[in-house]
Amino acid sequence: MTANLNVTNDKKKKRILIVAGNPSTSKTTGWPIGFWWAELTHPYWAFTEAGYEVEIRSPEGGALTADGYSDPEDASGYSAHDLISLGFKKSAKHAALIQDTKPLVDVNVAAYDAVFVIGGQSPMYTFRGNAKVQDVVRRFYEAGKVTALVCHGTCALLETKLSSGELLVKGKTWTGFANSEEQFADAYVGKRIQPFWIEDEARKIEGTNFVVDQRFREYAVRDGLLVTGQQQYSGAAAARLVIEALGR
Repeated sequence: MTANLNVTNDKKKKRILIVAGNPSTSKTTGWPIGFWWAELTHPYWAFTEAGYEVEIRSPEGGALTADGYSDPEDASGYSAHDLISLGFKKSAKHAALIQDTKPLVDVNVAAYDAVFVIGGQSPMYTFRGNAKVQDVVRRFYEAGKVTALVCHGTCALLETKLSSGELLVKGKTWTGFANSEEQFADAYVGKRIQPFWIEDEARKIEGTNFVVDQRFREYAVRDGLLVTGQQQYSGAAAARLVIEALGR
């Protein structure tokens, strides 16, 4: 009996690093911006249900804030359906996970089995040209670890290069926030939201295959070690692909 228990206890849990954007201010709308709740909480739920350990970090560390429209308690009611995020917010244990995140500067890639980069509006300003984010994505990928990015977090792939100097997405099939979704979002709020559109930029890259599905439909793609999700409704789908790649 004791020997069997020891075997079970010695089995190492798989660990996932979730990377979320730091709070910022949009230069196009003037809004305070951050991460998107569902892109954090739905993958977190999928990973923990699979028995994985999850750590949340951000490029600069510190407290994180979410985009208002992603908040299930926001007056707009835009995400009122998101009960998983509501439960995460109301749990003191879980809410504490985003109140004082560690920075990316000292990430030990060997300590994790995969990285999962989430979106929201902040990454469109804070991930572009961010060497810390690109370095973490590159190091996970080159270490043979599953490397996942969803929604606007996929903007990091527009610039992330491997040690060879080639873009990580060269020869890869991947997805990200679609032009049709940007058009809908702009029409919904009555103004331009993003400084650039990921689909436009991705299609300028030669030798990569950027694909999208229907607007705001769950859609995730796996190409080897690279997993990508189209938008906020694709976080759980991308997490399931990570779990499939790693096994329980």
